Amino acid sequence: MAIVFFVLIALLVLAVLVTGNWYVWRRLFRDTTKGPGAVRRAGAVVVAGGWALTVGALVAERSGAPFRLQQVLAWPGFLWLALALYLLLAVLAGELVRPVLRRILERRDRAAADTAVVVPAAPEPIAAGQGAGRGPSGATAVGAAGEEPAAGGGAAGPPSALAVPSRRLFVSRVVGGAAAAAAVGTVGYGTYGVLRGPRVKRVTVPLAKLPRAAHGYRIAVVSDIHLGPVLGRGFAQKVVDTINSTQPDLIAVVGDLVDGSVKDLGPAAAPLAQLRARHGSFFVTGNHEYFSGAEQWVDEVRRLGINPLENARTELPHFDLAGVNDVAGESEGQGPDYAKALGDRDRARACVLLAHQPVQIHDAVDHGVDLQLSGHTHGGQLFPGNLVAGLANPTLEGLDRYGDTQLYVSRGAGAWGPPTRVGAPSDITVIELAAREA
Repeated sequence: MAIVFFVLIALLVLAVLVTGNWYVWRRLFRDTTKGPGAVRRAGAVVVAGGWALTVGALVAERSGAPFRLQQVLAWPGFLWLALALYLLLAVLAGELVRPVLRRILERRDRAAADTAVVVPAAPEPIAAGQGAGRGPSGATAVGAAGEEPAAGGGAAGPPSALAVPSRRLFVSRVVGGAAAAAAVGTVGYGTYGVLRGPRVKRVTVPLAKLPRAAHGYRIAVVSDIHLGPVLGRGFAQKVVDTINSTQPDLIAVVGDLVDGSVKDLGPAAAPLAQLRARHGSFFVTGNHEYFSGAEQWVDEVRRLGINPLENARTELPHFDLAGVNDVAGESEGQGPDYAKALGDRDRARACVLLAHQPVQIHDAVDHGVDLQLSGHTHGGQLFPGNLVAGLANPTLEGLDRYGDTQLYVSRGAGAWGPPTRVGAPSDITVIELAAREA
C-alpha cells in the first residue's frame, strides 16, 4: 500500500512539473512566434535541458560522483531550478496583465477608427462622359490610415479580424519578454546576495538567570553555510572574516556546514581554523552532515579547532552551553539525547542550547533550557518557499518564546541547491545576552 501511495505521489508531482514547464514554454516561446520554427525548438531544448542539468546535479551530489563533475553540473543545474520557479511565477503574474494590455490596444484601435474623416480627393482629369461616377463635391471617403473603405462607403468600422492575431502576438511578446526579464533579474540579484556573503544581524536576548557579570556577552551564531560544489573555500573565508569582525565572546556553528565528504570539501572548510573567540567555537550537526559522513566531519571540525558538542554540555563562567545532535542522526543511532546533554545540570544556572532544527524546541522546553539557537529553515530561502517552511517549523526565523524558553532561528549564511536567496537574505547573528538586573 505504501508503495502504491508513493507511486501516485510521484506521478502527481511529475504531472505538475510537466504541465508547469509546458505552460512556461507555451507562453515564452509558442505564443510569441508566428509558427513552428527554430525559436520554438530552441525553447524546448532550453526547458528540457535545464531540467536535465538539475536532475544531473542532484544525482551527482547524492551519489558521490567525482567532485569535478558535481561542480560542472551544480552551477547551471541549480540555477535553472531557481530560474524555472520564477519564470513560472512571472508568467502566472502576466496573466493578470495580458487582458489589461489587450483592452488598452483595443481602445486605441477603436479610437483610431473613430477618427476616420472625409477629405477632398485629388483632382483628376475627367474624360468626356465620365463625370457621373463622383459626387458633386468631387470628394471620396478616406480612412484614418489613408485606405479607401470597402464598397458601400461610410466611416471605417472596427478593426478587421485580420488585425486580432497581430495584436495577440504583440501582447504575448510584451508580457513574455517582461516575465523573462523579471525572472532573470530576480535570480541574478538573489544569487549576487548569496555570493556577496552574509550580513551581520544583532539581537539582544534577555535571560532571567544570567548574572550581571555576563551582561553584554556576545555569541556569534552561524548556520547553514552549505559548503559544497557551488560554495567553496572563498565563501568560507568570507564567513570567517565576517564572524571575526564582530569580535564575539563565543561562536556557535549550528549545523549544515557542508554538502559533501571531507575528502572533497576539506580544503574548502580549512578557513574555519581561523575562527577566533574568547571562549572558543562550538559545533553541532545538522541534517546535511548525515548525508555527508557526520562522524568524519565531527573529527574534521575538531581538527580545525572547533569543539563539537555531541549530546554534551560545557560549563562556561556564567552559563551552561549544551549541544544535541540533529534528529536526522536517529537513522544512524546518533540522534539527540537531551538527558545526556542536560539531565544532570544545575537548573539555577542559565543554559543555552545549540540544536540545528527549530522543531527541537519542545524537548528544550521540557529540559528547562533558557535559550535555544537553531538554523535549518534558511528563512524559506526562495519566496514563496517561506510559506512552506513556515508550516514545517514552529518558528521560521528570528526570536520567539515557548513557555520559559526562548528560541532564536538564523536564516543561515549560505544556501542549499540554488545559490540564490529571494526574500530571505543570509545572515550571521550576534546574540547579545542581557541580564535582567544589569
